[in-house]
Amino acid sequence: MTLSINTQWAKTVVPVLALGLLATPAALADVGSRIWATGGVTTIEGSAGGGLVPWAVLGSYADDEEWGGTAALSRAEVDDYTLSVTGAGLNWNNRIEVTVARQTLDLDTLGFALQQDELNQDIFGAKVRLAGDVLYSPWGQWSAGVLHKRQRDFTVPDTIGARTDSGTDVYISGSKLFFAAVFGRNLLVNATARGTRANQGGLLGFGGDRNNSYEVMAEVGAGVFINRQWLVGAEYRQKPDNLSFAREDDWWDVFVAWVPDRRLAITAAFVNLGDVATLTDQQGVYLSLQGSF
Repeated sequence: MTLSINTQWAKTVVPVLALGLLATPAALADVGSRIWATGGVTTIEGSAGGGLVPWAVLGSYADDEEWGGTAALSRAEVDDYTLSVTGAGLNWNNRIEVTVARQTLDLDTLGFALQQDELNQDIFGAKVRLAGDVLYSPWGQWSAGVLHKRQRDFTVPDTIGARTDSGTDVYISGSKLFFAAVFGRNLLVNATARGTRANQGGLLGFGGDRNNSYEVMAEVGAGVFINRQWLVGAEYRQKPDNLSFAREDDWWDVFVAWVPDRRLAITAAFVNLGDVATLTDQQGVYLSLQGSF
């Protein structure tokens, strides 16, 4: 496994971060009134959460009677694939989150055989906080969300047996922060149940010859705050197995998130995607940069 950060991606990341960090002091002072790091980071699908799993929290620091937003750039490099994600979200009153994301999967190894260099997918999401608060409610915070996904080129998914080029995931998540739970450190836990028929998160289409029905998948995550700036944890995400073309494995990661400022969060992770489209044991690294406003 090697890590080589794409120079074009870096040219995009740096200006975005610079704009956030060089904004006027008045703008920087007003990023919402919620407690440090309670908005999570941006997942690969654009919603607030960890890297792979949506959490019940809503993005940014917006609280009641406030607006907030996030913008994020992410990149995962595993043995035979590279996934780049650009995402943004808005939070209204810490009640409703609306997100959009563009995923680009570079077919580093399979590109020549498939005569296609990449797969692209757009994801439009919405999440509603149903009840509770991640910090103070005894049963934590509960939210429900939808992620509508649309392929921009269905040629490869169609060839391998996917049924459709678009689909909608629905999920419910519960998140809770336990104070001083692990050697005096705060512990954040999350559980998500997702109804989906997406193949490899939708990058290989939706449904297949083995199954074309929605299935409920379990997703979990947990992290320990070393201090208010550093969070270390792990996530696990179940996956459906709809295509006889290739087995689909569950995903997991081990991550560290650094929140040096209320306007900026940086997440790095080791990710394991298992077998993906006949290529085995896809492991690698993940990096995400998020700005909040």
